[in-house]
Amino acid sequence: MSTISANEGIGTGAGSSAQHRLIQETESIVIRFVGDSGDGMQLTGGEFARIMGRSGHDFATHPDYPPEISAPTGTLFGVSGFQIQLASDTALTSGDRPDLLVIMNPAALATNLADAKPGAMLIVNSGAFTANNLEKAGYASNPLEDGSLSDYRVFAVDMSGLTAQALVDSGLSKKEVGRCKNYFALGLMLSLFGESPEQQIDDIRSKFGSKNPQGAEANICALRAGYAYGDATEIIAPVYHVPHAHLAPGKYRIITGNQGAALGFVAASERSGIPLFLGSYPITPATDILHELSLHKNFNVRTFQAEDEIAAICAAIGASYGGALGLTTTSGPGMALKTEALGLAVMLELPLVIVNVQRAGPSTGLPTKVEQADLLQAVYGRNGECPVPVIAASSPADCFECALEAFRLAVKYMTPIVFLSDGGIANSAEPWRIPEVDSLPEFKVSYRTEPAGYQPYARDENLARSWVRPGTPGMEHRIGGLEKDYLSGNISHAPANHQRMVQTRAAKVAGIVRDIPPTRIVGPEHGDLLLLSWGGTYGAVAQARAEAEAQGKSVAHVHLRYLNPLPADLGEILTRYRVILVPELNLGQLSKILRETYLRDVVSLPKVQGKPFMVSELVQRILELTCGEPA
Repeated sequence: MSTISANEGIGTGAGSSAQHRLIQETESIVIRFVGDSGDGMQLTGGEFARIMGRSGHDFATHPDYPPEISAPTGTLFGVSGFQIQLASDTALTSGDRPDLLVIMNPAALATNLADAKPGAMLIVNSGAFTANNLEKAGYASNPLEDGSLSDYRVFAVDMSGLTAQALVDSGLSKKEVGRCKNYFALGLMLSLFGESPEQQIDDIRSKFGSKNPQGAEANICALRAGYAYGDATEIIAPVYHVPHAHLAPGKYRIITGNQGAALGFVAASERSGIPLFLGSYPITPATDILHELSLHKNFNVRTFQAEDEIAAICAAIGASYGGALGLTTTSGPGMALKTEALGLAVMLELPLVIVNVQRAGPSTGLPTKVEQADLLQAVYGRNGECPVPVIAASSPADCFECALEAFRLAVKYMTPIVFLSDGGIANSAEPWRIPEVDSLPEFKVSYRTEPAGYQPYARDENLARSWVRPGTPGMEHRIGGLEKDYLSGNISHAPANHQRMVQTRAAKVAGIVRDIPPTRIVGPEHGDLLLLSWGGTYGAVAQARAEAEAQGKSVAHVHLRYLNPLPADLGEILTRYRVILVPELNLGQLSKILRETYLRDVVSLPKVQGKPFMVSELVQRILELTCGEPA
């Protein structure tokens, strides 16, 4: 298809002609906004998602941050993306390949075109396709003019020029005007999906009007211009309509995984009656948990931004020793630095939650990209015999549930616990039904205050020792990293005592299996193939199972929240299926654990590209393993 040029002027008014435009109904659509790291794609995509969620759509998002945040403008490694799938049913993932790409410069086109579906719609900011930008992106000629995009529906819109035209009297500098073009794109998209811009205009004024009224009004003007242009010219047709999702009644908000985790920790504090303390050092992609919790001082939450990772976890251990809910957040490299102190928490047997929001690669790696390769680190990555429970969240909303569960187990068993999230679900967003506070699990915490017969390491039926706040009369005891006597807690070098303590700490963690609910199987109770997933791969695997079943395949799915200990019934479940397929964003870490634990071979499906699984690649592997033809 030849490029359609649409650069002639800005319409006035809003909504005047939308009612006469062709409307295309679709059950779901995948949209990706891509541009330079300074083009505001995360903001644009996030606001579009919020608008569509508010209008009653289900959705799932995936922000794709550039590997170089401060990359030179217009370069390939500075491209930022934001993908969203709108659906009339449950949106389990942000989608595979985009149906619609909003492209702000040549570099964004060069790095994202291969992902687009054949015949996809491309809305391109033609104003950015200058000779300099084309050269930076590696183009010898302008793809909007040379016919190389003939397999796509291309709409060239000079967003840069039209934004400048709309803001000619704004008093802003040329650079400031250029920053508003993302709101032009947002307005254009609202027109394309038949959504009014008025609520968004109110939001802009509410958020930014008092701090930067001139900038707020400029963005509003750009938004109106984009909307009016799309509405008046009707050059981009048809208008898309995705039916509203059938969501359970209730009050909803849009939530990211990091926000979900933070609110879950606040809820844990409220339901236990114990103040929350966060000791944290900022690290991508976990920093937003610190930011969110710092806003909730009214719930008796204290946040401490430490000078390094070690100080952060040690402060959290101190808070737990003092009787608070101690929490520390990090990512893989920070987890490595916290390891010795985590061993101290295991020795002290204090409740502590360590959140590891996983990112790609060893060392600094790819901090903005998706991976779930810290499982072996979480389960085994400490010196000595140092058992720690591990749970993992599956979605942004599940981060809330896992945060509550992590503290419930930590307090019940008096143990540190690792909570695994990942960059995919931490930064992604979805609609979340706000629960009634009274419906949340309540776990009462009681500190021991009676000194009669007190022994610091005497244990209850869960092998948990008593929680005693410092200064409690008659209950003083030592803490430190040297081995403890089995009852008194005094330093002990006795060989038999060391073995007894090691085995007891291991038995305590293993005993958590009693708190793990029966494993839920989606699909047949036995058969050809079982899909086994953990963490942020849940959505893609669940959708792949459904698609394979629709093609007549006998496929079941089990998703694991509890990774150490594993569920008590998992071993028996594995015996019911001919093939066990384990997709992971690593080189097969859960597969190693399963083989070791159950002496059962499993088929690993690894991926370490800094990207989430596509549903299509999972379906293809399922069909191969069930003797079908690849999709």
